[in-house]
Amino acid sequence: MDTKYYWTEENNGEVTVGLTEAGKNELGNITFVSLPKVGAQLTTSDTLLNVEADKAVSDIPSPVAGKVTAVNSNAVNDPSVLNGADKATSWIAKIQK
Repeated sequence: MDTKYYWTEENNGEVTVGLTEAGKNELGNITFVSLPKVGAQLTTSDTLLNVEADKAVSDIPSPVAGKVTAVNSNAVNDPSVLNGADKATSWIAKIQK
């Protein structure tokens, strides 16, 4: 998945990652997600998110290298939250660079 399909916001070296509208449109309605564990170390070649959706099953690579400090646990219980437009609720993970 191309980098235009996810957004990042950095605050004090911690990067929040989510899917852009283009990413959501390519995937379709998200029905299942697998997120990394908090504390996991990721490189930019590691999978950040495994997602199953109406149009595709994708492994989405991490846009930044670092340690996972938080994941959106609401997305695990209800993957459809990632379909939303509100970044406060539709984020995937937070990564400390």
